[in-house]
Amino acid sequence: MPDVPSLDTASAAALRAIRFVAFDFDGVFTDDAVYVSQEGMELVRCWRGDGLGLRKLDALGIGTAILSTEVNPVVSVRARKMRIACYQGLDDKRARLEALAGDVGITLDAFAYVGNDINDLGCFAAVGLPIAVRNAHADVLGQVRFQTHALGGHGAVREICDALARAHRVAAAGSGGA
Repeated sequence: MPDVPSLDTASAAALRAIRFVAFDFDGVFTDDAVYVSQEGMELVRCWRGDGLGLRKLDALGIGTAILSTEVNPVVSVRARKMRIACYQGLDDKRARLEALAGDVGITLDAFAYVGNDINDLGCFAAVGLPIAVRNAHADVLGQVRFQTHALGGHGAVREICDALARAHRVAAAGSGGA
């Protein structure tokens, strides 16, 4: 299995270059498990602190979105609660990512993408900063620059948000900003 540097080794300059973060949902915001009731209702477990991390990115003007292959109402409900754009039912996440970059007027070099499995490979290859969560599948680790310490669904999103916020705060302090 490839040895991928942890996110805390990312240079501040690489983090400061990021203006948009796109996230997979299952395995990133969740622990990649699903609970299924006898009625067929699916439930997932998410990390509550992720929403507060996303607010840090909002305050910095860093855009965010969820790109999901799945179509599941729980994804929309959680996205709404966290106030993050959400695109579901994507057969081609990279195409949606490229369209999103055009929509917001930010080059893909200034995007980070956070994922955990092979359906994220196209997005990893397209962005300036590909990041995997700690429990990502081994098949994707050779395609990412960094990996979180936290597991997906156990604070990985918050870890990424905090790292980006720290890098931007250091830049603001160094330039005489607040």
